[in-house]
Amino acid sequence: MDIDQEKIDFLQEKILEWYEENGRHFPWRNESATNYERIISEVLLQRTRAETVANFYPKFIKEYPSWKQLGKATEKELQQALKPIGLYKQRGTRLYKLAQEMKERKGRFPVKRDRVEEMSMMGQYIANAYELFILKNPSPLLDVNMARVLERFFGERKLADIRYDPYLQELSQKIVNHPNAKEINWAVLDFGGLICTKRNPACKDCILNKRCNYFESPSFEFK
Repeated sequence: MDIDQEKIDFLQEKILEWYEENGRHFPWRNESATNYERIISEVLLQRTRAETVANFYPKFIKEYPSWKQLGKATEKELQQALKPIGLYKQRGTRLYKLAQEMKERKGRFPVKRDRVEEMSMMGQYIANAYELFILKNPSPLLDVNMARVLERFFGERKLADIRYDPYLQELSQKIVNHPNAKEINWAVLDFGGLICTKRNPACKDCILNKRCNYFESPSFEFK
């Protein structure tokens, strides 16, 4: 599927304007947030609502303010620490493994992206966050919220798993290929969480509806 550059430009301009007025405020988005705090936030956000993590996050960061401190925690301590946001046994074990890997690496990530993806709890999404926040490269935080916004606006993907769909991967990369890549990511994520929701999206009030495929023909069910 061809990707319309004019539509990309339109979405980037409009959604940044929207974000400036309506974007959500989370502690990991503060200018003062460290690379550790940003990566940990993305780890915690997996399968968990941002508002839930926002309530939990300050206490967690206060207790574990760095990779060094996180690496001192036992597996059971991390499981207990993550209990308020659910999935704590599985996620606590994986976070413990990541903390031990980072402890061995003295808090430094591998230089090569493919090595980052091999680490515990990483995968494509966190590796993209690593590129965005640490390497300062435009990289999409592509999750179901971002996928929903982009598919409704531009057209559907072909594959069920967003990680392997070449169209959605290329499209999301083009969307964040912008001087304000970080803000573009946050804007699309917030837009998907507040306006372009899975059920009952606010299409009539949407700033993108003049160019949106879904608004013109809401004929498909989002995967």
